[in-house]
Amino acid sequence: SRLEIASLWIQKGYPVRTVLRICNVPRSTYYYRLCHPERQPSTGSGRPIPGYSLDQNGAVVLDARIKGILRRLIKGPNAAFGYRKLTILLRRKYRLVINKKKVYRLCKELGVLAPQREITNAVPKKVANNRVVTGPNQVWQMDIKYGYVAGKRRHFYLASILDVFDRNIVAHHRGKACSTQDILQIVQKAILKRNIHGQETKLVIRTDNGPQFVSKAFYAYCELAGIEHERIPVHTPNKNSFIESYHSIIEKECYLRNCFETYEEAFKEVDRFIRYYNNDRVHGSLKDWPPKDYLRLVHEGKIIPQKIAL
Repeated sequence: SRLEIASLWIQKGYPVRTVLRICNVPRSTYYYRLCHPERQPSTGSGRPIPGYSLDQNGAVVLDARIKGILRRLIKGPNAAFGYRKLTILLRRKYRLVINKKKVYRLCKELGVLAPQREITNAVPKKVANNRVVTGPNQVWQMDIKYGYVAGKRRHFYLASILDVFDRNIVAHHRGKACSTQDILQIVQKAILKRNIHGQETKLVIRTDNGPQFVSKAFYAYCELAGIEHERIPVHTPNKNSFIESYHSIIEKECYLRNCFETYEEAFKEVDRFIRYYNNDRVHGSLKDWPPKDYLRLVHEGKIIPQKIAL
């Protein structure tokens, strides 16, 4: 470049200003490069391996001896330890000044590193899409909520399936546990109740990423029943807003108004509230009708439903 040519002539003793003017190089550029030379790319692969470590007294311990120590450690009760825990043993038991990176390299050279576990998702995930609901049994939302039994100082589970169109709780499960089989049972109950197998449009069930919903059994059942199961992204409860809104309602109007002493008392009150919610409770988003009456009036043509965007 022109700067390199100018620097070559200046090194030969020619006047700086004259050379820079002839080469058309600004003086500021020349003096900046003079004070801040460009870094040359490194041609090596890092510093050479020293081949030893030090103990806490400053004595040299060769890598060959450290490898022997590692062999003895992994032959004993510490055979399942990885390089991080082996590093701790070398520091505490043998008083070596050594870091985990070097222990990793030595274990790799010895061939004693365990193969890394491959994290695979056995169940394919279909992310929730934007949808427009125009009728019942098009999109159901399902989720699990906790309740508290003060007399037992224990929690119970409430799993509910909500129809986005009419806000009806199609089926629910309440119990001391909530397994995948419990979830499958209420899905089967809801399908029979709404006669899903007889409709043309494919039912969509939207859930979060709970262990019951990402299980192989739930995925297999949805495939067998012809149900499209989609899961919302992590930390996006707004994608499941209708069931979350229902949870806030049952929390405020049922859980907080009762102090349950037994599981039976809690289950009885939850069942009563869900019947009240479906049949009698006025819902502002349903033109001030309960879910059951709203669906009936829609079928009779007395109410023109609005499209619901998810």
